[in-house]
Amino acid sequence: MSDAASSLPATPFHLARLDLTDFRSYAALQWRPQTRISVVTGPNGSGKTNLLEAISLLGPGRGLRQARAAEFPRLRPSGERTWAVAGRVQTADHLEPLTIGTGSGPDASERRIVRIDGATVSQTELASHIAISWITPQMERLFGESASGRRRFLDRLVWALDPTHAREVAAHDAAMTRRNRLLAEGHGDPAWLAGLEDGMARHAVAATAARRALVTRLNALLAEGAVAPFPAARLSLLCPIGDRLAEQPALAVEDWLRGALALSRRRDAATGGSSFGAHRADFGLEDLETQRPAALASTGQQKALLLGLVLGHALTIAEVRGFAPWLLLDEPLVHLDETGRRALLSALRRLPAQAILTGTDAEPFVELAEEAEFSLCMAAGLTPHPGFSRPARQESL
Repeated sequence: MSDAASSLPATPFHLARLDLTDFRSYAALQWRPQTRISVVTGPNGSGKTNLLEAISLLGPGRGLRQARAAEFPRLRPSGERTWAVAGRVQTADHLEPLTIGTGSGPDASERRIVRIDGATVSQTELASHIAISWITPQMERLFGESASGRRRFLDRLVWALDPTHAREVAAHDAAMTRRNRLLAEGHGDPAWLAGLEDGMARHAVAATAARRALVTRLNALLAEGAVAPFPAARLSLLCPIGDRLAEQPALAVEDWLRGALALSRRRDAATGGSSFGAHRADFGLEDLETQRPAALASTGQQKALLLGLVLGHALTIAEVRGFAPWLLLDEPLVHLDETGRRALLSALRRLPAQAILTGTDAEPFVELAEEAEFSLCMAAGLTPHPGFSRPARQESL
């Protein structure tokens, strides 16, 4: 990684304590990370990914598995379905740590509740304090799956840059759902449809503008070699709305989109969907040097491109918001060659971000022995790894 990472200030954003209650495989867990980098190892099925998922739920969204809240409670003979995740978090905008908690409501319903210092908050409010990035083995299939998965990935990156982004996407989707329903029923009032299409246009343009801003910032940083020796990647936003925003003012693009939606009502009524909108966006990723698209790259190359992208994103967030996001890296060394493994571990040492890494074996992470805390995950519990002494607690935490 270039000097861009080392020149940034140390992050004031970190997880000081994590408490789990009846979450997934964990009956109860209290963990206090002692260093900026934590390595959690253990056999498959021991609860490593569950731990990362719990941390991801301290941020906005549905977590790194995109799971339903009904999947979070630990199976118990009593049949109870309650669960809770809580974190003591030092943020960039508060002198004192915040207590962030999420879990089931009083009726153990599907909707999860999020609270900061005891007060229920919105996802937008949570996003204003928290930023998290992650890599999981499932993401290695990102470029062979549907556009919707890539769009969710992109929107998660945007959300960390712009905490209001998810609100724009949700408002667009809500208006679109109501429009689709009216068209399917065949008796939509033109004025009512026009109002919904106006909302779709405004929110679609706002969401697309935020996506373009992230892509532009990230491409500029990657082109400078900020994540070297990881391959510099280039993102391309594949979106008619984005294409027009590159050439026209936002109000003109809104007018165009309102007109396009009005003209497509008959076709959309027949297909049951909307031909235009923010939901039609996709993105491409290619190696900047070779111009090889990620979809045509090997599994190892795709992993390197994704890791470089996530590292570049962390640098971008640090520059814009003044703190780097948490990095949750599930099995990050799989599919990387020796050069790639060394590059990643070196980059994590220099990046001002709290990072939590998992793997089945500790040996591949041995280069981090002097600065990282190593824990062994067994039977949904964490203990100090017997093969590694624990470094002194770092002052940055």
